[in-house]
Amino acid sequence: MYREESEKQQELEDFYLPFGDHLDEEYRWVILSKKVPWKEIEKDYKEKLAKTETGAPAKPLRMALGALIIKEKLQISDREVVEQIRENPYLKYFIGMEGYEDKAPFDSSMMVHFRKRLGGELIQKTNEILFKENQDALRKKNIK
Repeated sequence: MYREESEKQQELEDFYLPFGDHLDEEYRWVILSKKVPWKEIEKDYKEKLAKTETGAPAKPLRMALGALIIKEKLQISDREVVEQIRENPYLKYFIGMEGYEDKAPFDSSMMVHFRKRLGGELIQKTNEILFKENQDALRKKNIK
């Protein structure tokens, strides 16, 4: 079962930090969050989960895919992904949370479910889109 979440990402300046200050838009996780095709992949994720009507609702796509991207980029274990997200406001922003709070957004066992629910084809589609965007950006840079 999947309940569609609003994919409207919290504005960077509105992301809640209990200790004041704000997130820097030049940090890699903020930059990457703007490049990932969340809405495009959301459609496929929603279709894939539409057939399941029992059980607890699935976590939002941004949380699931974001956690898998973090795992891949940092080359860390499932447990370490959850710990890194718990401690780092930039990673919380990246997975679509509205603000920082000192608790894990999900148990590390959810990473197995994220991999199953997303499947290879959605992850591959995301990789292809990101690769194409990077290639386009490199071409534009070389033209200038």
